[in-house]
Amino acid sequence: MQASAGWPGAMRCSPKRCLTAALTAFVVLLLFLLLHRGSWQEQEPLEVEFRDLPPDTTLQMLKPEGALNILQDLDNLSAPHNVSYHLLAGSLPPRKKFLAVGLASVRRPRGYYLPATLTSLFKQSTKEELQEMVVVVHLADTDPGWNAQVAADLTRKFAHRILLGQLLLIHAPQEFYPTLEGLKRNYNDPEERVKFRSKQNVDYAFLLAFAANLSSYYLMIEDDVWSAKSFFTAIRKAVASQEGTTWATLEFSKLGYIGKLYRSSDLPRLARFLLLFYQEMPCDWLLVYFRLLLTQKDVIRFKPSLFQHMGLYSSFQGNVNRLEDDEFEADAMDLPDNPPAALFTSMTVFENYEPLKAYSASGGYFWGKNPGDGSTFCIVFQQPARITRVRVRTGSDERQGDFLRAGVLELGRRRRADGRDCSAYITVGTFEKGLFERRGLEKGAPGPVECVRIRVTKGQSEWLIIQSIDIWTAADS
Repeated sequence: MQASAGWPGAMRCSPKRCLTAALTAFVVLLLFLLLHRGSWQEQEPLEVEFRDLPPDTTLQMLKPEGALNILQDLDNLSAPHNVSYHLLAGSLPPRKKFLAVGLASVRRPRGYYLPATLTSLFKQSTKEELQEMVVVVHLADTDPGWNAQVAADLTRKFAHRILLGQLLLIHAPQEFYPTLEGLKRNYNDPEERVKFRSKQNVDYAFLLAFAANLSSYYLMIEDDVWSAKSFFTAIRKAVASQEGTTWATLEFSKLGYIGKLYRSSDLPRLARFLLLFYQEMPCDWLLVYFRLLLTQKDVIRFKPSLFQHMGLYSSFQGNVNRLEDDEFEADAMDLPDNPPAALFTSMTVFENYEPLKAYSASGGYFWGKNPGDGSTFCIVFQQPARITRVRVRTGSDERQGDFLRAGVLELGRRRRADGRDCSAYITVGTFEKGLFERRGLEKGAPGPVECVRIRVTKGQSEWLIIQSIDIWTAADS
């Protein structure tokens, strides 16, 4: 069963409310048209077609008399406005690569993680992978001396990568930035935080515009992350799995704007979007709105995560920042196989948190109501498989109580006629604090497995979230 929310009854609309609704719809339409003009116009390399808009643009958009003026202003958004980037190190690649990895960096009050981040990117990639990848670093501090010092440091440490065309260091001069003074204090943020996050939006906007013609795809990370081994190959496989779909963003981490992948053809409009709303909210929030405006409703996040936050101190005022992604795997080549299967459960499914979401690599989770003693969650393979390892995570950061308190994992054979279960099972282990992981399962199974089943052994009042199910298989001998 699946719960569904009903629509409220029709309500009368006051003139003021109707006007507000109409203006909201107009703003959404306006943004949609703005974001899609990138597909109508080509952008020259190393040029940013931006026009600085006044700080009160958003407020004007909510006023009927200002709508026409804003529409006319947006027409000027594509007027030529070249940004003279300073190319601090490296040279433009002679051909378009598959992937550009972009990050912006400023001086931190405490900590300096940029060299470690770059080392991880290059060390965790093979020679063949690096031939299809370029890393772009925007040194965006307001102090030219710091930018020059870091550029010299990175040039010494990564001279080989620079000579091979695998690393570019750039800087966009401050003269091209919009005002960072007297900005609106949305969300009651302190003035310094508003200034910091607004400048960060512009830093990324200029970085995106620069990278738009370097590759087919663009990966956004921060300057304080570890990379999984062969993350490039994992990303390439993920892109291939989405062939034929109209995705706007693929995600390879659950943290902020780490591991966000975009089509390079979308970068000019994303850069415009960040510039247009640079003072309104943090970058990671704007990225969510961008995805929604490009009509991708659901998050497409691949698991396990390919990037891990390493920095202890944030770039804003050096605050302690202990963010970690508990779904990060250091070896991207050790990804689960998850053979094609149908999924069934005896539990009542809450809203659209279907069983498949726990099994799919593209994110989401299963959420079932009131699991009782004997409740099951069954994976029925299309073809029998030799199972070597299974890992199941239940619960979530947001709903920490909704984990499996008592349960077992079973391997089954003799698929039933209705294809929803198997008739013979062996138990291979129990859940401990909501987690199950077991290797070497092929040693205890008599042959290929047709079903994998989670069975609740004691009822619980809390609902059950199955965050992820990962299954590894061995090739038939």
